[in-house]
Order: sequence, then C-alpha cells, then structure tokens
Amino acid sequence: MNKPRKIILVSAEWAPFHSKLRRICEDVASRNNLEFEEKIEDWMFLKKYGEKDELGGSDIPQVFLEYEDGSVKHVLTKVPLKEGKPNFDEAKRMIEGSISS
Repeated sequence: MNKPRKIILVSAEWAPFHSKLRRICEDVASRNNLEFEEKIEDWMFLKKYGEKDELGGSDIPQVFLEYEDGSVKHVLTKVPLKEGKPNFDEAKRMIEGSISS
C-alpha cells in the first residue's frame, strides 16, 4: 500500500496566511509521523503538480502529499473561506482528510 510520507507546503513570505498555514502543516505532519517540507516560491514544482487557474497560472499557497513511491497529490489551494473569513479549521480538516484517503 502506497502511504504518504511527507506534507509539502509551497508558499511565499508575502502570501496571505503563510505562517498560519505552515504551522497547520507542521502540526498535522507531526501528529501523523510525516515529514514536512516547505518550498518557497517553487514555481517549477507548482507547474508540475499544482492546481492551475483559468489562465494556466498557479496560486500560492498550495499543499501537497508526497507518497513513498514519489508520487505527489494536490491537497489544498489557499485557505478556504467561511462567511468571507479564512477557515483554518477547514484547511486543517482537508489536509488531515487527504492523509487517510
């Protein structure tokens, strides 16, 4: 069975909620015995694995899982909103849910 081994966050210092999302990813990785890697403005990684907008560009931050076989799965683009405000609990649920699926 192909298991996740690493949570990857692709972000930038200037990206909205950069620090908060990094802490969420680090926490989820730690609690699930996964590695955590942060890639700063890694546009080549996003081009290869990331979610694209309607013009073919990539938004950041984005979160990914890397599996034991080296494959990568997109998990999250940006922090979800609830009533116009960032919903960090939902972001955490989405990341945690991707590990078990």
